[in-house]
Amino acid sequence: MTVEIERKYLVHNDQFKSLAHRSTRIIQGYLNSEKSRTVRVRIMGEQGFLTIKGISNQAGLSRFEWEKEISVQEAQDLLKLCEQGGD
Repeated sequence: MTVEIERKYLVHNDQFKSLAHRSTRIIQGYLNSEKSRTVRVRIMGEQGFLTIKGISNQAGLSRFEWEKEISVQEAQDLLKLCEQGGD
């Protein structure tokens, strides 16, 4: 079992962009976005991923995460089944 540790940062301006060395396009959708478990499909560059996340601990700092690389074609097919909206 893998545990994801949440790290979130608030950036106030765009000065950090000048330090970037590359960018990667990310396409994602959620098959299930209940708070107790989320199932996400993501295409990141030339790779596809299926990710399942459990509920966060009481402090909200960590939670179970399972991720498997899938083909981009599989990810594209699954994106058609995703919930509307999201990010």
